[in-house]
This record gives sequence, structure tokens and C-alpha cells, in this order.
Amino acid sequence: MTKRKVVIAPSILSANYSKFGIECEALENAGADWIHVDVMDGHFVPNMTFGAGLCAAIRPHIKTVMDVHLMISPVDPFIKSFAQAGADRITVHVEAGDHAHRTLQEVQNQGVAAGIALNPSTPANSLRHLLDLVDLVCVMTVNPGFGGQDFITGQLEKIREVAEMIGDRPIHLQVDGGISHKTAPAAFEAGANVLVAGSAVYAAGEAGRKPDLRKNMETIRNALKLPPGRH
Repeated sequence: MTKRKVVIAPSILSANYSKFGIECEALENAGADWIHVDVMDGHFVPNMTFGAGLCAAIRPHIKTVMDVHLMISPVDPFIKSFAQAGADRITVHVEAGDHAHRTLQEVQNQGVAAGIALNPSTPANSLRHLLDLVDLVCVMTVNPGFGGQDFITGQLEKIREVAEMIGDRPIHLQVDGGISHKTAPAAFEAGANVLVAGSAVYAAGEAGRKPDLRKNMETIRNALKLPPGRH
């Protein structure tokens, strides 16, 4: 896989829910490349978070990329509403509908970039007939549903396998779950270029001080030891 520019995509799952707009602006001002929005339905995953209305509300506060991750099932009936809410990219799970191929086509039909996500137990070969429909593959490195979980190191093998499948296609390889300055280097070396981080970005400073968003994101970038021009 051709190495692509590294993208840091903080998840607002760890943000202050009472002021999402301000939080999105603060993340971008601190150097975020994308804003990652985790949508959960309490059915496909054991938690409930945001809907299309929230995405529409924060869209004016996001100048970069609104990266919407739909952890909902069935997903097809909701794709249009999230596209209309301003999503730049919509990622769905292989198991979130009866026909993943058709689901991805519907995302594309809405004029939105399409992504496909793999749960830890979902094999990489489930992508084989879907890669020509996506511009992003998300490998979940935790079981989806909650922030603050530990990175599943066994998923590194899957990241490498997916990177090989992608080859030279212009497809982002995203990792989501447990990303920090400690785990990001291994994910990057395995082939990932989009790093979703929540808890690590919002980690408080010493003595419970307010999180230094810029410093926390730079700590992740610096851990990758990138040559000039690679970030």
C-alpha cells in the first residue's frame, strides 16, 4: 500500500456534550484534520449517542471534514438524512444491512464519500468485493460502543492484511479504538493513515488541568516519527 498523508481524526464522543460546536472549532484550531462523529443506536452497539440533527447542528462549526461513523442497524433508511446533515464521509459496517454493496452504492448516490468498517471479529476478506465502492476502510481496534477501551493488538494483523488488499488504490485505511501515542506507531507501521482518537486527545493535564488538545494531538503525531512532509 502506498503511504498516504497521516490524518488525525479526533472523536467528539469524548467531547463536552453541552457545547459541541465550540468543541469542534477547538479541535480544528488545535490541528485536527477531520472531525469524527460516532453515531450509535443502542441496538447494533450497546450505547446510544447522536443523530442526524446533531450532525446538522455542528456542520457550520466544522471547516475540515465531517467523518460520520454509523454504528446503526438497519443503516440504509438513515443514510440520506446524514448526507443531508452535511456529512462529508459516511462509514457503515459490513453487518449493518442485508446488502453491503447496495448500502455503499446508496452512500455514493447521496454524493458522499463511502467507507466500510470491520468489527474485530469481521474478517478482512469480507472487503474483497467492496473495495471498488469505498474511499475508506475502517478497522475497529476495539469492540464498538464505548470510548476509553484498550487497543486490541491482535487487529494489527488485520490492518496489514487490509493494507495489502488496498494496494495502490486511493483508499484511506482508518483505525478506530484505543489510539494513543503508545498504540498509533504500530497501527501506522501496519499500514493505517487515518487515526481516530478520543480519550487520548481529551486526556487531562497534570492535576486535572483542562486538556491541551494541540499538545495531545502533537504527541500522537510525534510518536510516528514522520519525515518532513508526511503529516
